[in-house]
Amino acid sequence: MLQFFRNFFKSKIGVVVTLGFLALIALAFASSDVANTSVFGGVSGGDRVAVVGDRRIDAADLKENLTASLERERQQQPTLTMQTFLNAGGLESTLKQLLQRTSLAVFGENHGMRAGNRLVDSQIVQIAAFQGADGSFDENAFRAAIAQQGLSETMVRNDLGMGLLARQLITPITFSPVMPHSAVQQYASLLRERRHGTVALIPSAAFAPQGDPTAAQLQAFYTANRNNFVRPERRVIRYATFGEEALGNRPAPTEAQIAARFKRDQAKFAPTERRTFTQVIVPTQAAANALVAEVQGGKALDAAARSKGLATASIGPSTRAEFAASASPSVAQAAFATERGALAAPARGGLGWYVLRVDQIDRVPGRTLEQARGEIVAELAEEQRRTAFADMTARIEEEIEGGRSLGEVAQELKLTLATTAPATADGRLYGNPTETLPQMLAPVLKVAFDMEEGQPQLTEIVAGQTVLVYEVTEITPSATAPLAEIKPDVIALWRRDEGSKAAKAASERVMQRLAQGTDLAAAVAAEKKAIPAPQTLNIDRQEMARIGRVPSSLALFFSMAAGTVKKLEAPQDEGWFIVKLDKIEAGAVPANDPILTTTLNQLGRITAEEYVEQFVNAAQDDVGVERNQTAIDAVVASLTGTQAD
Repeated sequence: MLQFFRNFFKSKIGVVVTLGFLALIALAFASSDVANTSVFGGVSGGDRVAVVGDRRIDAADLKENLTASLERERQQQPTLTMQTFLNAGGLESTLKQLLQRTSLAVFGENHGMRAGNRLVDSQIVQIAAFQGADGSFDENAFRAAIAQQGLSETMVRNDLGMGLLARQLITPITFSPVMPHSAVQQYASLLRERRHGTVALIPSAAFAPQGDPTAAQLQAFYTANRNNFVRPERRVIRYATFGEEALGNRPAPTEAQIAARFKRDQAKFAPTERRTFTQVIVPTQAAANALVAEVQGGKALDAAARSKGLATASIGPSTRAEFAASASPSVAQAAFATERGALAAPARGGLGWYVLRVDQIDRVPGRTLEQARGEIVAELAEEQRRTAFADMTARIEEEIEGGRSLGEVAQELKLTLATTAPATADGRLYGNPTETLPQMLAPVLKVAFDMEEGQPQLTEIVAGQTVLVYEVTEITPSATAPLAEIKPDVIALWRRDEGSKAAKAASERVMQRLAQGTDLAAAVAAEKKAIPAPQTLNIDRQEMARIGRVPSSLALFFSMAAGTVKKLEAPQDEGWFIVKLDKIEAGAVPANDPILTTTLNQLGRITAEEYVEQFVNAAQDDVGVERNQTAIDAVVASLTGTQAD
């Protein structure tokens, strides 16, 4: 909410409700995690796109940054294309971050700051992507991670060094700035402020033309808005799965194999005996003998132990070998020489002298070869199946790598190939977004969108049981759809655009009537269109905060002066708002109101953001930043496949 107030005093209409944190802060601290770093800079080569101080930023630097930023955005929007990303402001935001970060690094170096190798090393070992299974730095993981990103160690170290310099400069600036009490009181009182007025929407739909545009109008609109009609990349996947059935009939285990397995696992089929005990451990042999004497005299073992301040424990079931390992061979010998319900002779173990009562004896007789035959045959058959399956999978993988086609593999294994409809990178079928690719293709979807056509791949989708073989048979690159194929959609957007223009003109007429003294309801009704009646507004800032996502019209309402009228374009060309603020009731905040503390904390954070933003701007002015727009345009053209102007 206080971020809203910040813009209220900073601009005339203050329609920006949310102030995001300065992107540079996130960028400077992102070096603590490779997965979140926008790019590891320092790539050389190509024309320079900018010069920061005496440091050049080459085309390759910008290209790497843009590619990495796009990949990060694709985690949320898999079908996002480079062209769409750039059109949405990706170029400017990425270049701005790169220039800011480089400026801070150059500024720091100019003033004697350094990020030495040992400091960079300390950052590298903390990055989760560079750690092994035990949580410590793993050089192999480090090499693999940077190779996957297409980076070198030098690039990584340069980027981390720049991030460390930026952090050293920025962190002290953010330390708890404090606003004066008078300012806090003023801001806090705004939270209790109540406003009265009205708002009307002049909808584009009410003014949209009903007929079709002329061919010339449609072509001109299509040409001017080509970026709105970009189709995502689509791919067709051909695939098949196979499992045990592809192995055919396999020979049964031989008698020699069965006999060898029985001999190898003889201990498994030998007789076993497991016992459960009640145990008491005492420090001396005399104490153990005394305890045994009491029990033999008729006292319960539990009671006899408690009378001496000792406790009993239940042990087992355990074999003799297991019990010998946990106690001692002599204790196990005594315990397994005693009948059920009796006390074993006291024996010394690792913790003292053991007094044991045998509570349960479970004996399992041994099995002969004939008795174990069924289990052994099943075990050998499963092992042979797994081995044969792995061998066949490896052989087919080698054949595919050697140039064998998917059709040939399918013919050999007698597989039925299936072919998908064109699909996008998010797994949805193009033109029918409610349908998706088969679930079995989900694990390989990302790989499929990185493959070339006609290059089969093989992947186990159920370990040791099911293998998927697949290839991409058709790739349709992302491009603007031909007008002839999307004519109805273009006409619909043309109507909405024309309606928006007409609605804007109507809103200007309404504003003129209001200036002449007409009330808002009458000024809107004079348009003689299907326009909703104005809505009355009576709300304070705290009520607005509870709404969650604040509508732009309401944000404007709380940034206006009393007695004024403003117009504002509605989102997505839906029309135009006319907002009229009649009266403002000031809010009262007592001296002990908790809202003062909350306001003080929030203002401190916002002030810190402002300090950082101003410092970054000053650093850029100090070192000097020059852009080369021709080189920037060339980078964009190379990434989008378009002609640079």
